[in-house]
Amino acid sequence: MTEQTTPTGTPAEPEAAPHQSVPPAPAEPQPPAAVQAPPAPVAPTVPDLPQAPPATVQGQVPATADGQVPVTVEGLVPEASAVKVKKDRRVLRAVLRWTAATVVFAAVGTAAAYGITRMERTDVPGLATQADGRWDYPTISKPPLPSGSPGPFAETNMSGSHYADLRKLVLPAPKGAKTDTALRGEDGWLTRKAFLAEYAEKADRDTVGQLLTDYGLRHIAARGWTAADGTRTRIYLLQFDTAAVAEDLASTQLANYDSAQFAVRGVTGTERDEKFPERAAVDEITRFAYTESKPYGAEQVREAYLSAGDTIALVVQSHKGVAKAVPFQQTVILQSQLLG
Repeated sequence: MTEQTTPTGTPAEPEAAPHQSVPPAPAEPQPPAAVQAPPAPVAPTVPDLPQAPPATVQGQVPATADGQVPVTVEGLVPEASAVKVKKDRRVLRAVLRWTAATVVFAAVGTAAAYGITRMERTDVPGLATQADGRWDYPTISKPPLPSGSPGPFAETNMSGSHYADLRKLVLPAPKGAKTDTALRGEDGWLTRKAFLAEYAEKADRDTVGQLLTDYGLRHIAARGWTAADGTRTRIYLLQFDTAAVAEDLASTQLANYDSAQFAVRGVTGTERDEKFPERAAVDEITRFAYTESKPYGAEQVREAYLSAGDTIALVVQSHKGVAKAVPFQQTVILQSQLLG
């Protein structure tokens, strides 16, 4: 194949177009590709919400003749897009303001919730003692131990004995309550007969009385009161020789998992108190809490047996209609802590 060359400086004549009477003007020579003129600039499309803030800070760009401030994104947006970008910046600023406000409100709400969880109940309106039904007990402290005597759950106290005065381990009455003088006993000690009167049936009284003899009962201390809301409370502490004896009597003879073995006055049947909070358990104390089964009579009764070292506690509360759960739980927990 041979190449045809055109003499230098003499442009090649184009072929005549068909049916054209006048020959076209000679074509001008094309410049080399390397020096070809660039195409007209095309403005890039600006997104509705820019992902990055403008590189130029507003107030540092001089205004144009028509009063518009040209805004550039990284210096690449021509003036033709100034109005649109300015509008986009207003939208972006509004979005950022709302986002910042949302973050602030969320942070304040979280801080408030955390603050409430860290407050004491009496510091939060609506959660004070008077609002949730708890009674106002006086300041409670454990009685001092005789010199050199260990606590009931000390490692050196193998028998689990309470060496403190048992009469001072009975929970005191809350403020405003009327004391039941029948449970004061003689010099603070209650007779066995007075305690057995808590049980409704004579057969039960005889059986429990014999159990107290068989297990070697030493002392009974008690206290009772009627609160301002009409709730009646009776607390009995029964002391034996060792923790093993008391634990066996409580868990195998007096209490069951589902119900109490012997019905107290005004009760025909009991069931396990499923609503008593497990987190309220006191270390080293075995608790059996019951509530009277429906249907009950004119009043409802709640009761609990506590096994604490060499001592068994019986807590009984009753109220016309329904016996409230909160004061019952409060009383049982405080008595458990005194024995612990």
